[in-house]
Amino acid sequence: MGDTTDIRKGAVIRHNNDLYVVTFAQFVNPGKGAAFVKTKLKSISNGKGTEMTYKSGETVDVVRVDYVNMQYLYNNTTTYSFMNKDTYETADVSADILGDDLKYLKEGLEVIMATHEGNVVAMNLPKKIQYTVKTAPPAVRGDTASGNVTKELVMDNNLIVYGPIFIKEGEEILVNTETGDYAGRVSE
Repeated sequence: MGDTTDIRKGAVIRHNNDLYVVTFAQFVNPGKGAAFVKTKLKSISNGKGTEMTYKSGETVDVVRVDYVNMQYLYNNTTTYSFMNKDTYETADVSADILGDDLKYLKEGLEVIMATHEGNVVAMNLPKKIQYTVKTAPPAVRGDTASGNVTKELVMDNNLIVYGPIFIKEGEEILVNTETGDYAGRVSE
């Protein structure tokens, strides 16, 4: 058992005799009234999503999960293959489990997988991931005067990010995986 402070993305919660993975958690402290945690949960058994709100301090049945360092290898149409960094065993994970985080995957990326009873239930990405800019349109004179100081950048894994107009093709940049935003250049 735990309380609302244990609720975070990737945690596994038992609710109505079913296991759910927390896909989104936000602590809200309104100016008036008690604080609470808004969550989006996905059932491990059937993949259906639901939204729950927990009052601050409420008891929650948090299930123990094991965390394993894994490396993304490749996609084979219906599943995504990862290799355990310690045992070199591979695991195929369905797109349903990975959710919206799929767009950040690139070959060789190291992630932390949450497993329950030997099954992968959630993926935790690094906070920032380095990508190479594949395409970046040139900056046009006068763009800053119109307030348009960002442009669409396409990364080496086809992820689209909006970044500053001075970024050029071939540059290495960081992308924040929590927000999907440009997070800076990679310093040499």
